[in-house]
Amino acid sequence: MTLHGIIPPMTTPFGADGELKLDLVKGQVDWLIGQGVHGLAAGGSTGEGHALDAAEFRDLVGATVEAAGARVPVIAGIIVDSTRDAIRRARMMRDMKVAALQVTPVHYLFRPDDDAMLTHFKTVAEETGMPVIIYNVVPWSYLSPALLVRIMRTVPGVIGVKQSAGDLKLVADLLNTADPSHLILSAVDALLYPSFALGAHGTIAALPSAAPRACVELWDAVKVGDHKKALDLHRRLLTLWNTLVGDNLPACVKFAQTQQRCDAGLPRPPMPPASPRQQDAIAAALRGLA
Repeated sequence: MTLHGIIPPMTTPFGADGELKLDLVKGQVDWLIGQGVHGLAAGGSTGEGHALDAAEFRDLVGATVEAAGARVPVIAGIIVDSTRDAIRRARMMRDMKVAALQVTPVHYLFRPDDDAMLTHFKTVAEETGMPVIIYNVVPWSYLSPALLVRIMRTVPGVIGVKQSAGDLKLVADLLNTADPSHLILSAVDALLYPSFALGAHGTIAALPSAAPRACVELWDAVKVGDHKKALDLHRRLLTLWNTLVGDNLPACVKFAQTQQRCDAGLPRPPMPPASPRQQDAIAAALRGLA
């Protein structure tokens, strides 16, 4: 199965006690696939992957792969602060039929220089033997388009980039300089329509987790050149995105999912749930997509 199109980063369900609720994973997988998505990502930022310990991460990815079966590919998100820990988590996935790893640069305080950054991804790819997608999301550790292309050309195991800087020009620069074989995924939620029009190979972004069917329709509209429909969907999806974005984004996405009869559980403390004001705005935006 090829990686392309709409690949929602699943939310991770927690209970009121903050414990992982694996029994809710299959329901979300079935719901997302039923909405027509082309793949799934588990343990990413929208999935509060930064709050998962290694055992929870293993169990979450395992439950996701099992629930998905052979229907769509599953990507495992790795958000850790050392090459050693990235390799340890990746090795947990070896027997799970994971399509690729989505790996961040380190996300604490200290940024490796460009050579060290290349070595980080090279070591993860070589030590695990698994395809790696660079998750370019950490503000103080952003990798430039030039460095991203350098890493992909130097390390065969690094197959692509998820560009999450919020800057469409960075996506455009990547598409303009990357090799045809490189996978460029946009996570510029507010601008998925122009990302697709520019030639992005798909998206792993929070918005498709909140409104998967509309995002699939947007992807399909761009693919057939129906830009009138795509622009209309873009405007309505942007309205929804503006109600979701914030410091408790995963909680807001969970509320949107729950509004569509997908029990997504609660965020893990200290992240607060969607406020009453956020809930009202999200519900109104979802009605605008109906």
